[in-house]
Amino acid sequence: MADALRVFRVMLEVEGLDEAAASYGALFGTPGRAVGGGRHYFDLDGVIVGVVDVARGGGSPSAAGQDLYLACDDLEAAHARAGRVGWLSRGEVHGAPAGAIVVRPWGERSFYVEDPWRNGLCFVDAASLFTGPR
Repeated sequence: MADALRVFRVMLEVEGLDEAAASYGALFGTPGRAVGGGRHYFDLDGVIVGVVDVARGGGSPSAAGQDLYLACDDLEAAHARAGRVGWLSRGEVHGAPAGAIVVRPWGERSFYVEDPWRNGLCFVDAASLFTGPR
């Protein structure tokens, strides 16, 4: 491949940047940084997850089309942080509680959250990542 591509940033739309930055900072366990333009960035091991306050430009937040999947080494700590910000998903994934730490049918140990702007995130135990056929 002549030019290897990699994901370096994903943006999530919110309304109320200060609240979103504080809540995502609590969820991710890092304060991130304000970068201007109604944005706040969190560097998660080389991929930036940014929140952008689209309401500042008169827009309404649109939820991300698909869940954002995040690998972590301490799933229990991430789950506790998600519980503290009140974002654990109340839905189900394949008949199991989405907000609970569960081994999913594809073998990953994970849980799901949903922020107040309807963005979905899935935290996955790094030791159980499924990245394709084995």
